[in-house]
Amino acid sequence: MQKKVAPFLSIAGNIGSGKTTLATLLSSALGWPPFYESVEDNPYLSDFYTDMLRYSFPLQIYFLTHRYNTHRRLQASSEVSIQDRSIYEDAYIFAKGLFAQGKMEIRDYENYQNLFSSMMENLLPPLGLIYLKKSLPKLQKRIALRGRDFEQGLSPEYLEFLNGLYDKWIEEYKGPCLVLESDHLDFVNSSEDLNFLIRRMYKEFPLLNSLHPSSFLQ
Repeated sequence: MQKKVAPFLSIAGNIGSGKTTLATLLSSALGWPPFYESVEDNPYLSDFYTDMLRYSFPLQIYFLTHRYNTHRRLQASSEVSIQDRSIYEDAYIFAKGLFAQGKMEIRDYENYQNLFSSMMENLLPPLGLIYLKKSLPKLQKRIALRGRDFEQGLSPEYLEFLNGLYDKWIEEYKGPCLVLESDHLDFVNSSEDLNFLIRRMYKEFPLLNSLHPSSFLQ
């Protein structure tokens, strides 16, 4: 029996990997509603980059709550949609990384993990995960170009550390997953690259064919 999944794709990737841009492009090309990460309206994010130890727990709780509510909404929908960053990254990348680096207290981390585990009991996995894998120089270039003040102080060591956590998580991820070495892919300026990705998606996630047949395969 096929495991139940929710009718949406999640785009995963490090800070600056191009998740939001890709979500917008896929939404435009396929007509799927996009659901974005809460960044501009996040009340903790700027403070977090100034004092990670103080604001790590409230920031992660904010993200977890936002992503949980989004995930629940997406899995209840009858149409295919696209999500910018998954709830799994909150727990297995960012909260885990903050704790490992001594920037989240153990009582907060245990509280967070207990909450995350309870939330998982109410969630179905997405029908597919797209992991945008990008090298450190490319991440740094994209972060500099988009010019968010609170991101400009991110150290190369921190970004590389997150890349390592992503690689480990993807190795252990149990659901359908498309890993894209995206350094040399330009989805914005190359329709060929975007169409290549869409064809790969329909090949890697065959359930898409029954939920949303695509002319890109013809």
